[in-house]
Amino acid sequence: MRRQLAQGVAWVNRGLDILPPGRWMHRVVRRGLEWTEMDIELSRGGPGLDGLRIAFLSDLHAGCYLDAGDLTRIFSDLALRKPDLVCLGGDLINTREREILLFEKALAQIDPPLGVFAVPGNHDHFFGLDLTFWSSRLEDMGVQLLINRGMRLLHGGDGFWLAGVDDLTEGKPDLARALDGAREDEPTVLLAHHPDFFFEAAAVDVDLTLSGHTHGGQVRLGPWVPINHSRFGWLEGMHEIEGSCLYVGRGVGVTLLPIRVGAAAEIPILRLTTPQ
Repeated sequence: MRRQLAQGVAWVNRGLDILPPGRWMHRVVRRGLEWTEMDIELSRGGPGLDGLRIAFLSDLHAGCYLDAGDLTRIFSDLALRKPDLVCLGGDLINTREREILLFEKALAQIDPPLGVFAVPGNHDHFFGLDLTFWSSRLEDMGVQLLINRGMRLLHGGDGFWLAGVDDLTEGKPDLARALDGAREDEPTVLLAHHPDFFFEAAAVDVDLTLSGHTHGGQVRLGPWVPINHSRFGWLEGMHEIEGSCLYVGRGVGVTLLPIRVGAAAEIPILRLTTPQ
């Protein structure tokens, strides 16, 4: 039933997107994209990590009001900002596997020194646990998948552990596997599509968790948020639990309708700072 409902919504999306009102709303959302730059202070890590810049893109929902041309323009703008590392935080597609092909020209625009990494979101799991097509196409485009795994990256001679987990609601996240190999003296950065996974991350002292999923509420009327996708109110921005930090990006795209009120689309670029 849930899949049938999602398919129905997707048909509405595609129908509206070819009509003049839908195209106008589409352009309004795209023009409202904000680039958020902020510093994230880590409690550990060598001096070589100081100043490292991570671009975090989530919830693009390609195929739902964002086409290949839109994505190419967004990634071209991203390239001009020269991040050291690009992380894709899930919900790259909306409802159809072939929507991942819309990223081909877009991803060709960027070549960050530390690479491009991705985790799946609930929409990427639309066809179930088998992510073979999604994963293989992204790997062909130069993206490294972090589905319950991690790896050490070096910047300025110092290392940090970049890890990712499967989606909380539609996948099978395994944080222990993702952190296997991390050292106590190096910071950890975790990609987890759903922000409510932050409790698990904070419990094992993950330094920084990057999440999306919420769209910042997408429609926020003052304190009233009709659709809240976090049980704990982690809709956007920075949150902290005992020294562990969570940043929730508002995401790039939309679902259902091309409307954002009080929750502009966002691509955060986070600059790490380390103890001196």
